[in-house]
Amino acid sequence: MIENIEAVERRLWTAADQLRANSDFASNEYFMPVMGLIFLRHAYSRYLAVKPEIEASLPSRGGVRPALTKQDFTSRGAIFLRKEAQFDHLVNLPDGADRAVAIIAAMEAVEEDYPTLKGVLPKTEYQSLENDVLGNVLRIFNDPALQEARGDVFGRIYEYFLTQFADQSAHDGGEFFTPPSIVQMIVNAIEPDHGSVLDPACGSGGMFVQSAHFIERMQQDPTKVATFYGQEKNATTIRLAKMNLAVHGLEGRIEPGITYYTDAHELVGKADFVMANPPFNVDEVDAEKVRKDPRLPFGLPGVNKGKKVSNGNYLWISYFYSYLSDAGRAGFVMSSQASSAGGEEAKVRQKLIETGHVDAMVAIRGNFFYTRTVPCELWMFDKAKAPEHADKVLMLDARQVFRKVTRKVFDFSPEQSQNLTAIFWLYRGQEERFRELVSGFLSRCVVDAIAGLLKEPAFTAALVDVLDALADDTELEAASAVFTSDWEAFTETVTSHVGGGDMSVPDIAALHSRHDALEPMAEQSRDLIRQIDQLYKLAEKAHRDAGGKRGKASPVKALEEARVEAVDQLKLVRYFHRQAHWLLSRFPDARLVAVPGLVKLVDRAELAANDWSLTPGRYVGVAPEEEDEDFDFEGVMRDIHIELAGLNEEAAALAVQIQGNFARWGL
Repeated sequence: MIENIEAVERRLWTAADQLRANSDFASNEYFMPVMGLIFLRHAYSRYLAVKPEIEASLPSRGGVRPALTKQDFTSRGAIFLRKEAQFDHLVNLPDGADRAVAIIAAMEAVEEDYPTLKGVLPKTEYQSLENDVLGNVLRIFNDPALQEARGDVFGRIYEYFLTQFADQSAHDGGEFFTPPSIVQMIVNAIEPDHGSVLDPACGSGGMFVQSAHFIERMQQDPTKVATFYGQEKNATTIRLAKMNLAVHGLEGRIEPGITYYTDAHELVGKADFVMANPPFNVDEVDAEKVRKDPRLPFGLPGVNKGKKVSNGNYLWISYFYSYLSDAGRAGFVMSSQASSAGGEEAKVRQKLIETGHVDAMVAIRGNFFYTRTVPCELWMFDKAKAPEHADKVLMLDARQVFRKVTRKVFDFSPEQSQNLTAIFWLYRGQEERFRELVSGFLSRCVVDAIAGLLKEPAFTAALVDVLDALADDTELEAASAVFTSDWEAFTETVTSHVGGGDMSVPDIAALHSRHDALEPMAEQSRDLIRQIDQLYKLAEKAHRDAGGKRGKASPVKALEEARVEAVDQLKLVRYFHRQAHWLLSRFPDARLVAVPGLVKLVDRAELAANDWSLTPGRYVGVAPEEEDEDFDFEGVMRDIHIELAGLNEEAAALAVQIQGNFARWGL
């Protein structure tokens, strides 16, 4: 994922503004040519990423390798691009060239190699744009950040454009772009590694992309072991979904249709996996049209006086259940209102629970969605649950697990996602996977400590340069001497943990021992970070007091750069140790146990006693308040900085809007 995606989005919006000012496109139309260029840019990035490994794998005869083929790229999750479809060809066109013709030729070249994209890619739209405008847009899209983009950037940017174009029709219907970390959580929980994967509300296809990545991590080719089926009501979104799949070297059978009234693929009882983020709380579904739908095995939820289904949530829940094969799994996002809804919805929920196929519930805090602050819950079904879990549901309250990305957007870090997934492993008796994850965290702790040792010479050399440029500074010299001594101690500690040994996954007792043995090293890394920061502050003050400048050649500037590199590396030492600690402190025997405020395995009797509620927080209780012996001042300041930056941006935007209003009013 792009680290600073918001800045990239703003640059892309600049491109959209140029299209708006220089075309006759309607407000809900002109993002499509932009998305076409995003498609080519992202496809070219993936092309360049896999091309070297493809070339290295091809046999060479007399120094000549065979030509690259479509299959070479498809097997590596990328798309083959002819020369005329490669983004650098379009960017480097001379000013006299007809860029619209060239872009259309690029799209046609892709369609010739990928017939499923015939009629999907935008083409004629570019003829309405001036040549210099297209040139500017192409240059904006040739952004280094987009060149290095990973993950479902396509879907994220698609949502951004929907929002910026004020196309609120989708959001008013309760539909939101599904954040990658939530999709990843669903994928990790249900493990869609084969067969038919269905998303009857597929949007831009992010569920399929993440499923394919999961299959690739299992060393399998998703195009050979899985078939993706999607349904989507919006024709433009279908085009985007097909483009999203294609850019990852995938194909999907995506059909138009309103899922309430249409079952395009007729997969009732046949899907191996169902994944979805359906629209929440829809209240305009015609009850008479769906009353006899075979996808509603538990009957209709509540119907109002207007003969409309009062809330469509349980229609979707029933659909997902009915699509599953006898051994199928489902994972989907749902409004947090649904898990404890009363009335007819509660009756449907009871029948569903009594099947024994409700596997797990995961509560997610608000602010995970890109355009909405609403909390949600993830539901998991499994028609092949282990017999010992037949009358139980795993309740996981993940609302206290999150990372703040921006003032308005939270997600799971990769390690947080892994830790939550490890709970599912323990639930399924996969103890070795749990131990392997903990062992990996502890190994990373050592590896990053070794890498940290390599950062010290540059920092020390830069510090010496500052000291040499100053008159005697007793405080700085004393702090430097303490740092040198403490770094030597850290080096000895790190060295003591370096070595080979048994490559098998350690037993749980050995993991506890290794965790405890590495704790002093993790604490040393934290203390060294504080010393490095303090040394920099002292050096910067002494340099400033001596009348020094802060140019690029300044010794303090070099010290700052070395400080950032050293601190960033040392932070990882304690970070990965804390990830291992999070798991070992909660599940010390590598067995699933109830953890207050986090997880509990709830039996059917307890569910019945609680009105058949499936709300995790109702069962797991509240975590005991932990004394914070290591207050993360830097983390808090970072959050405050994020908050302030967001508020400043909003204030600037409002100021521009107010000024524009004054100008229109002649004030």
